[in-house]
Amino acid sequence: MFLNKLSLLNFKNHEEISRSFSKKINCFIGKNGVGKTNLVDAIYYLCLTKSYFNSVDQQNILFGKDFFRLDGEVAKGADTFNIVYKLPSNKRKELSVNEVVVPKLSDHIGNFPCIIISPDDSQLVLGSSEERRKFLDGTISQVNHEYLEWLISYIKVLAQRNAALKQFAETRKIDRQLLETYNRQLVPLGTKIYEARKVVIEKLQPIFQTFYREVSLEREQVSFVYNSQLHNKPLDALLHDNFDRDVMLQRTDVGIHKDDLDLYLTPKSPKGDLNSRMKKFGSQGQQKSFIISMKLSQFEIIKNSGQANVKPVLLIDDIFDKLDNDRSRKLVELIASDKFGQVFLTDTDDAHIREALKGKEDLFEIIRIG
Repeated sequence: MFLNKLSLLNFKNHEEISRSFSKKINCFIGKNGVGKTNLVDAIYYLCLTKSYFNSVDQQNILFGKDFFRLDGEVAKGADTFNIVYKLPSNKRKELSVNEVVVPKLSDHIGNFPCIIISPDDSQLVLGSSEERRKFLDGTISQVNHEYLEWLISYIKVLAQRNAALKQFAETRKIDRQLLETYNRQLVPLGTKIYEARKVVIEKLQPIFQTFYREVSLEREQVSFVYNSQLHNKPLDALLHDNFDRDVMLQRTDVGIHKDDLDLYLTPKSPKGDLNSRMKKFGSQGQQKSFIISMKLSQFEIIKNSGQANVKPVLLIDDIFDKLDNDRSRKLVELIASDKFGQVFLTDTDDAHIREALKGKEDLFEIIRIG
């Protein structure tokens, strides 16, 4: 899968811009603030129907304008697809593929897969459990259309159950039958989501370990563990046993919305391998290497899935942020390999990429912005 052309109109700081791209590494080079990241985000928008950096669509319209439009020409196998994303001010966004409007945006997810690596991904390590669940959900949603539907339905029913619990506190009347109705909807949805997460984590683990060894040049060992309340008890039993606590807290305190990934730095030492939290003990370079390896594992999972069956577009914003020279060089070597397809990256200077790929100038194209 390749993005041949991209056009932006009134998107973020770009009034109008149109570019064609190579099939390998496309390097957006320019000073800070010229809009390199915004080009990457536009590609993300066309693939996944939303911004990676700002969830409020209206805030992505160029100041003083009342709409934005994104156009992309994508080659996938022998077919060509023209993807258009429109957002008129104060109106509903619209996505079309080959001039046919996509009725449900969720149906588009996974058809044109992409993976992004950004400095904002530090929250995958440093942020709340929600960030790590988003990583899992973003992986599975691009390989399993049903999963996204389960997740949307689960979140909707969970919100209804939580609203009921708050109403119980306000009225001082508890409707057990109403909660049981919500439980009967949550249990099958939550169970399927849990099982899907278990499967993808089992696949991720060995791929992640391989990438981390490569990116870190085997300087340290790392690991992650799937933490879920459903490991020890099925969801129906959890909801039943936690009834009194949910009523007291006025929210549902058990379920797959409490899942997390525990991230560990396991240093090599003569005394053995001792687990320690990546968030607390990992250096910035180790944390960035961990995140990159997680994202590259996500790429591999999607690439090998039956639904996608293509190499996703890989987007890397500020590629050399927080990486030493050795790790930076290794990362560039990796993305230039046959494992990956089309790549878009941003940097303020092209010296790093030219040095890392010296003698392989045919693999990359420099696109100066600003």
